[in-house]
Amino acid sequence: MEVLQVDEESLEELLAVAVEDAAPEEVMLPVAGPPGWTTQRREAFRDWHRARFPGLAGPLRESTFAITHDGEIVGSARLALRAGHDVLETGMWLGRSHRGRGIGTATLRILLGEAARAGARAVVADTKAHHTAALGALRRNGATLTASQDTVDIHAELSPKEMPPPSPSTADP
Repeated sequence: MEVLQVDEESLEELLAVAVEDAAPEEVMLPVAGPPGWTTQRREAFRDWHRARFPGLAGPLRESTFAITHDGEIVGSARLALRAGHDVLETGMWLGRSHRGRGIGTATLRILLGEAARAGARAVVADTKAHHTAALGALRRNGATLTASQDTVDIHAELSPKEMPPPSPSTADP
């Protein structure tokens, strides 16, 4: 398993995975119009990723990655600079057929390594209390979780310098 910076070549394969194996609201910001993977939504997906091609040093200060498993793109992850240059925010999505296999946990471990190489002192993520898979991946990577008092939001903070070693259930052979 690995993460690769999204480029024009991988973008079309990533979009195909999203269309075939995820709902638009799982993988992108809302786009006005009828539900489903409309032409407008597909273009918005492409535009969003293309705007991030320059990476953390670019104007949006954000990188997107294609998550690969067994040589196939199965989802996307991102790192974005927040609060100066030493805190990165992360997020990811996986196609439905690739969930529950430890890919999210392993991807987060790789992203923590990327964050350490970028000089981050912390990585943060936000999710909902009902996203048990995301919470599990965050916990397995040593996250400190803080629940909101007013909503179902969960804020996670991780240290890129304290990455746990891969467990046998999530390590690639």
